[in-house]
Amino acid sequence: MTAPSQVDYHDVLRVWRDADTIPAIEHAWLYDHLMPIFGDPSGPTYEGWTLLAALAAQTRRLRLGLLVTSNRFRPPAMLAKMAATVDVVSGGRLNFGIGAGSRPSYPLARREYDAHGLPYHDFTDSVGSLAEACTIIRRLWTEAEPFDFHGTHHRLAGAYGNPKPVQRPYPPILIGGRSAAVLRVVAEHADLWNIPGGDIADAASRSALLDRYCAEAGRDPAAITRSIHLPVSYDQPGATRAAISAAVDAGFGHIVLGLSTPYPADVAHWVAAEIISTTAS
Repeated sequence: MTAPSQVDYHDVLRVWRDADTIPAIEHAWLYDHLMPIFGDPSGPTYEGWTLLAALAAQTRRLRLGLLVTSNRFRPPAMLAKMAATVDVVSGGRLNFGIGAGSRPSYPLARREYDAHGLPYHDFTDSVGSLAEACTIIRRLWTEAEPFDFHGTHHRLAGAYGNPKPVQRPYPPILIGGRSAAVLRVVAEHADLWNIPGGDIADAASRSALLDRYCAEAGRDPAAITRSIHLPVSYDQPGATRAAISAAVDAGFGHIVLGLSTPYPADVAHWVAAEIISTTAS
């Protein structure tokens, strides 16, 4: 994962192009913020979906996505159109990451809503909106006829998506979050679930809670791949390898390695040699 903030576009492009040539690296991610949430508050931050489309056109093999799209930023029908476009541009390599959006306890994240004229409702509202958005987006990707949708949070008339995504029936849906409310949405809608790493015991307990919600929803918990984001330490790669091993032992088979800026030269090759290959062996 390369957070597209406090960095130049060409640096991100360099890392992704290198990663695209390394089979051990299977997927690459951006995040979805409109202003910095770390470092210089006035530093650069690129819009995630626009940048993802550019990188999709510059790569050939990597699966790619946003970890995760804020459902607060874009109406779901517009987001479905954007995602379908990226899936077409990439030749069917999109993993569709989405979440409820940042909580107000993150002031650097909260300010981007006011700065861009975006409404910021409470968390209960955002989770309900996320559940409806997942339904709308999946229907736009799969249904052959226009439809109306009358939800609590979203209303559409004559909704229709064309072109459809390349992937059938639709791109895998990854939902990120750890709250019980979000996990209920995950149990209903997700193909993958992602949680920020750091506390593996907490991640494992959240995974067990997701198992329970899947059972209540009549869904096989094994149908949802467990994904975790782990930061890479350039100075202490052994610590990163240990965190990966602990996550895998806890049932997380989809590992997203977060790279901090500035990116060292040949960082993708370094990650493959010092982190992935060594951990696998």
